[in-house]
Amino acid sequence: MPRRRKTPRELEESAQAQALAEAQASALAGAEGSAPSAVAPEPASTPTPAAGGAAVPAPIPVSAPAQHVASQHVEGQGHGQAHSQHLGEGSQGQGSGHSQGQRQRQGQGQGQGQGQGQGQGQGQGQGQGQGQGQGQGQGQGQGQGQGRDEPNSSGPPGRARGGMGGGERGSGRRGGRSRYNQGPSHSAPHHNAPGSFNPHPEQYRAHGGQEYHDMQHPGYTPPVYRRPSRPSQQPIPPAPRPMQQGGRGPPYPGPSYGPGGGPPVHFAALPAGYGSGVGPVVEQFGSVVIGGVGPRFNSGPTQEQAVSKYEPPPTPPPISSKQLRFPLRPDRGRIGLRCIVKANHFFVELPDKDLHQYDVTITPEVTSRGINRAVMEQLVKLYRESHLSSRLPAYDGRKSLYTAGPLPFQSKEFQISLLDEDDGTNQPRRERLFKVVIKFAARADLHHLGQFLLGRQADAPQEALQVLDIVLRELPTHRYSPVGRSFYSPNLGTRQPLGDGLESWRGFYQSIRPTQMGLSLNIDMSSTAFIEPKTVMEFIRDLLNKELTRSLSDADRMKIKKALRGVKVEVTHRGSMRRKYRISGLTHQATNELEFPVDENGTLKSVTDYFRETYGYFIRHPSLPCLQVGNSLRPNYLPMEVCKIVEGQRYSKRLNERQITALLKVTCQRPRDREADIMQTVHHNAYHQDPYAQEFGIRISNELAQVEARVLPAPRLKYHDTGREKECLPQVGQWNMMNKKMVNGGIVNYWACINFSRTVQENVAKNFCQELAQMCHTSGMQFTRDPVVPLQSYRPEHSDRALFQLCDDVHKKTKGKSLDLLIAILPDNNGPLYGDLKKQCETVLGVVSQCCLTKHVFKMSKQYLANVALKINVKVGGRNTVLVDALTRKIPLVSDIPTIIFGADVTHPHPGEDSSPSIAAVVASQDWPEVTKYAGLVCAQAHRQELIQDLYKEWRDPQKGTMTGGMIKELLISFRCATGQKPLRIIFYRDGVSEGQFYQVLLYELDAIRKACASLEPDYQPPVTFVVVQKRHHTRLFASNHNDNRSTDRSGNILPGTVVDSKICHPTEFDFYLCSHAGIQGTSRPAHYHVLWDENKFSADSLQSLTNNLCYTYARCTRSVSIVPPAYYAHLAAFRARFYMDPEASDTGSVTSGLGGANRSQFTGSTAGRTHRAAGGNAVRPLPPLKENVKRVMFYC
Repeated sequence: MPRRRKTPRELEESAQAQALAEAQASALAGAEGSAPSAVAPEPASTPTPAAGGAAVPAPIPVSAPAQHVASQHVEGQGHGQAHSQHLGEGSQGQGSGHSQGQRQRQGQGQGQGQGQGQGQGQGQGQGQGQGQGQGQGQGQGQGQGQGRDEPNSSGPPGRARGGMGGGERGSGRRGGRSRYNQGPSHSAPHHNAPGSFNPHPEQYRAHGGQEYHDMQHPGYTPPVYRRPSRPSQQPIPPAPRPMQQGGRGPPYPGPSYGPGGGPPVHFAALPAGYGSGVGPVVEQFGSVVIGGVGPRFNSGPTQEQAVSKYEPPPTPPPISSKQLRFPLRPDRGRIGLRCIVKANHFFVELPDKDLHQYDVTITPEVTSRGINRAVMEQLVKLYRESHLSSRLPAYDGRKSLYTAGPLPFQSKEFQISLLDEDDGTNQPRRERLFKVVIKFAARADLHHLGQFLLGRQADAPQEALQVLDIVLRELPTHRYSPVGRSFYSPNLGTRQPLGDGLESWRGFYQSIRPTQMGLSLNIDMSSTAFIEPKTVMEFIRDLLNKELTRSLSDADRMKIKKALRGVKVEVTHRGSMRRKYRISGLTHQATNELEFPVDENGTLKSVTDYFRETYGYFIRHPSLPCLQVGNSLRPNYLPMEVCKIVEGQRYSKRLNERQITALLKVTCQRPRDREADIMQTVHHNAYHQDPYAQEFGIRISNELAQVEARVLPAPRLKYHDTGREKECLPQVGQWNMMNKKMVNGGIVNYWACINFSRTVQENVAKNFCQELAQMCHTSGMQFTRDPVVPLQSYRPEHSDRALFQLCDDVHKKTKGKSLDLLIAILPDNNGPLYGDLKKQCETVLGVVSQCCLTKHVFKMSKQYLANVALKINVKVGGRNTVLVDALTRKIPLVSDIPTIIFGADVTHPHPGEDSSPSIAAVVASQDWPEVTKYAGLVCAQAHRQELIQDLYKEWRDPQKGTMTGGMIKELLISFRCATGQKPLRIIFYRDGVSEGQFYQVLLYELDAIRKACASLEPDYQPPVTFVVVQKRHHTRLFASNHNDNRSTDRSGNILPGTVVDSKICHPTEFDFYLCSHAGIQGTSRPAHYHVLWDENKFSADSLQSLTNNLCYTYARCTRSVSIVPPAYYAHLAAFRARFYMDPEASDTGSVTSGLGGANRSQFTGSTAGRTHRAAGGNAVRPLPPLKENVKRVMFYC
């Protein structure tokens, strides 16, 4: 193999390495004959400086068994045997023992090692072990670079500097147990693929990353995270020439790496399109003055300052829920004006009784909780005094029974008979017999619950909380209609019609919660949709909004079938006999065409004849289909006109827009009225008289909790210097654009308007467009006054052809240029037109668009035009406003070093859409220190899957080997290209996670973040803060005095910026409630933020202030919003992506759409638009990829 001439830098490094090796060799003299000890001495836990000055945490001590077999790979311990072949790897090792073998090495790096420890790469590791080993091998190759390895065998520590080989690593057998490879294994080859992060090959598969199900296995051994070896296939080019602050280079011309494929990407390999990065490995990034994108208002920190402030995470991420502990509350917040608010939490006195759990088995088994409860109710009525020691048990309706003391038996069998409902006939009711077995299961210890509430125990005893919750739900379950944790009744409020055969019922929500003040009962008002108890004919007339005088169309038939499937009806043609049935479908034939067999000979009779002959009933609507009831094997047919819907059935399917609007009007209450209704509910429930609460010794306060709160100050906002007002201080959560200009106005040179509304005349549309263009110009954008082509009008059903024709006309007129913006005027009831237009523009044509409804075109208010201008500006790449503190570098743990802020959300299909996939979206800030612009990615994944599957991906490419990608990697690369710097801190806001999913989501998604970072650079592990954002909770905050205008906004709600981190919050963990917005109507719902992982060590004030201040940077309005913008943007992106799906989209698997979408075929192993199989997933129809010029801007706004 010809030898490459060394560069001067390589010659210098080679000389330094040789000098160091000689010094180490002399220091190690005599160590070869030392006797091996049982366990090698553990090095100090003080972090060892890495190449750029960053601290690398020392490994956690792990004791080694006296006898085991191990092979060392880069870092390891133990003794054993290894037989392998190596091509072109530099080696280094230390320890003592015996080794035999031959190795030829070319390149730079010299070292001396004793024992069986051979390694390569850049990194640092420490281990312990003992033993002797023999190794034989041959190898040749050449290497360059430098690295450090410190595998300890049985002797004193020693170091060797060596090069990383340029050849492929050969296969080998290895087995035994070591610090990083726990448990016996025989795998070949055992190494990290290029760009991958494989800390534990036993648990991290070659394809698809970590297998989550392995974590649930009782024999699962957690992996230990370590620095992966530098890939040998892709040498790292030298860092680009540094640029001075504020310098702007050409856009990054390289390929879009990520889920689309391409070679593994390292931050060091990225050109400095907008400057150079800074990181812990200074040699890779070069010397650079930190600046940023475009004009800066302030200079950034120097490289030395940035590096000195950066510290890698001190601990590896958790591997199982048993290891996982959510961060404790660091302190209590102090910033802000202190005040007292009321919360809809009622103090619960912990009972001083022993709670016992019994397993219940009912035979024959039934799925209905109602029947199970009826059986248990009858059992308690018959045997409470004689067999249950007079105890009143609480029953969950399924398998568990709870008592406030022991029953006089361990196991007992009961025989219970139930009579069917009275169907109105004079015949005796049918009796059903059940065998009930009650068997002792466990004792619920309330002592641990008390310790948890006092902060002396980390884990919440969920079993005890569940028992208390079931006890307090027992009486309302008998009185009302239970739906989840809520209870509804027509007697709890006035029924309100919702349209299409539905009505709203009033009810209340109830749940036991552990808080800092002890147990609390959270009670809130609630409303939901029920089916009106009317005849089926009346229901269908309301549903279709027309008289049923002729046969139904196929569309009408499908609409009826979807609405009525599963609904319980009773017949009306048999006088007082009201037998009930559940609808399973709709017949294809009309009633007068439908026949069924009436005897064993197969004699057929029509339904109309049967009803006439049997009941003397003449069918009035023979052209309508029949309802099908019962199972599909033996169906029964009922004419629609003889059926009536049974009262009390909740409508669980998707509501239309009119129904949602009507339901919101019902539930919208001013804070004063909502508080009064909550208090009335508490008094009506009379918990002090509840026999179940009395039986279990539970006492509940009748007063709302008084909670200490603080009102955080609003941040100052920066606008452009050419405006009359250069800065703005919002008042009560809102401000306006008067006398202000956008801080970075976008550029729109070529725009066009297309009109799909029949009622908007051409002159009206032109006038509207001119006013909108003027508003954009006034607000600070560079916006051409006239469209590039004349306004065009089309019918909505011709939208696809119209869009293609318009883009073709623009292309010809501008000689190859593309539209910067498309303005579309839509009818008020546009149906699928909006979704179709967005899909075509963003995934086919590559055009950002702004849709305007007809009613707004006619009204043409200045406020509406100003809001639309804000949306247009960010869609074309501008910024509306920036936090002053961001520009002056005063935001703690954000402004000091490059920080990227993520937002993530998963939206699930509406109820009844069983075949639709869930949509996951992740957005990330693309500017620093402003943290205002966000790029987004979306993917479709399995139906109702909450874990985001595409955060990190590994797949096998036939030519390039193992590839890595995913959403996190894509967005990190995008940040690096946009800012010229790599993020040194990650803040991750995750929306849409319930408390029961906290452990699962954190384990999976934090692991994906770690792997994505490591796939970019071996040493790259920025500290992560993972915060869950919750809006679907029932905590409400009220002003202590509704008549005090100083403590409320115009709507009567608490002031924006009100934060609560005491009393009603978690007993020990880091969480808080923040009402960051001003109410408009109804009662404001504060957002609940719960920190699940915090390596950045936020204080309560720093995280609360950051979150509150970010809520003032939302791009679409001049108001603070209710949840942090990254999470809000992720929700918008996920909602937008649902328009991209094909109607027949698969409900399994996952595929990314967005950055890197052009290379999707390499990522998925198939072509876009076809059903394929992704790594680690099932078959799925992919989302169409976003166009390059669309995915870099905030298209979802």
